Amino acid sequence: MKKIFVLVMMLSSTFVAAVAQESEKSALQQQAEAAGEKNNVPLSRYSYVRAYEDYMNKGHSNQAMECASKATALWTKENLYQEAFDFLRRVDQAIEAKSVPGSEKAAMHYVTSKERMQMYLRMHRPESTKEHLNLMESYANQSSDDDTKNDFLYNKAIYHYSFGQVAQGNAVFKEMAGRLTASKEYGKVEDAYKLMIANARRSNNASMVAQSYSSYLAWKDSTNAVKVADERAALKKQIADNEASIAEKDSSLTTRQAIIVGLCVLAAALAAALVIGGIILLRFILLTRKQKKLITLANENNALKAQFISNISAQLEPTLQQLDSSQPPVKALLEFSNHIQTLSELENMDSDAVEKEDTLVPAFCESLIDEVRPLVKNEVSLKLNAPKMSVPMNQEYVRHILLHLLKNAAEYTPEGGTISLDYKKRGAHTHQFLITDTGCGIAEEDRSEVFKPFRKVYDLTKGDGLGLPICKQMALKMNGDLDIDPEYVRGTRFVLELHA
Repeated sequence: MKKIFVLVMMLSSTFVAAVAQESEKSALQQQAEAAGEKNNVPLSRYSYVRAYEDYMNKGHSNQAMECASKATALWTKENLYQEAFDFLRRVDQAIEAKSVPGSEKAAMHYVTSKERMQMYLRMHRPESTKEHLNLMESYANQSSDDDTKNDFLYNKAIYHYSFGQVAQGNAVFKEMAGRLTASKEYGKVEDAYKLMIANARRSNNASMVAQSYSSYLAWKDSTNAVKVADERAALKKQIADNEASIAEKDSSLTTRQAIIVGLCVLAAALAAALVIGGIILLRFILLTRKQKKLITLANENNALKAQFISNISAQLEPTLQQLDSSQPPVKALLEFSNHIQTLSELENMDSDAVEKEDTLVPAFCESLIDEVRPLVKNEVSLKLNAPKMSVPMNQEYVRHILLHLLKNAAEYTPEGGTISLDYKKRGAHTHQFLITDTGCGIAEEDRSEVFKPFRKVYDLTKGDGLGLPICKQMALKMNGDLDIDPEYVRGTRFVLELHA
């Protein structure tokens, strides 16, 4: 029974990933995954819960339910069933409170019912398992989503196999395999066939093993040619997408300065090299049919690109130093080159390399206020709220981030306004610095973009747009985050969250 449940969980995660909305993962979800890789279950679970709440608030239902499912699995992993059931009850209440179509609510309720079914299956409670399987069927039909219906059939087959109902399980399995093959989801069909063969072997039924294996070989032969064609088309599309992404990033570095034009030429050469490498990689993957190697190599190429751009900036710096740095364009180019090197170094740095030291918060914050005081406009009030306590942190990174935010606040806060620096203790191992101003604020549609580097071409004499992306990277390297408080509307409030 334990082996069956482990196999259920492994294959079921494939179905969850297939129905999840494809979009960029939030920083909270990435933080949860990173903590999971380090076997830090409490932090991973806490981050998944926060990511679920963030996605729900933003209306991203699929990502929210994916994170809720993973948080539940981490409670189940430690046999904390009561906590898992309590959390799922809160999720169901949040679903009912959302103003969304009934089909979307049904799809979300399907996920919570599925998590309960899997927990009851693990606890060997067939009646409760069957009850939630019936709920899953109802929600799957209401959702009108083929992926959800396929997922239900898979879990129904697992239910029958888990409680010895082999004939019923095989019948459901064949229905599911037919639907998945029609939708070209070959990997799921192959995994399901292997599960069917393994079940026949466990039951010592030689006839069923032979029949299952024969059916599997016949299916595999019939779909091989179509599968190869589909994989080739998918790989070509991925290469085209990578080329388009590279071209977009290269174009963002364009400027009227002759030296930057030279940098773009070199970047274009790198893009051409990546295209050639992509073609060679495509031939290799067509021979091996292992898509995982394509993803690995693409990540390595992105790292090489970042390192290459950093090296270009480093090589240009001696030439720029020979120019008259009092000229605004030259000064701007020097700062741009330094920012590129800093951003590249941060992206390639291991988070474990960031050291911490105990810091007295009031004295540290007062030094920042004193440094920014000469920059504020007339009658602008500078406020500091920092309790007398000491916390471990990386002073260099925190000072850089807070000074950048305070200087921005000084620039955009009008006369008679207020700038505040606050320190808040949010938990045993979590604390925050809040920088608040009463300036013009940042438009809501721009808040998710200000932390992205190279998002548009700037007049470098007025800034390069890399200050906030660098601060964001520093915060992430400290196992923290930097974001804008969406609830503050009388100006701008940045929140730097750190974990001691």
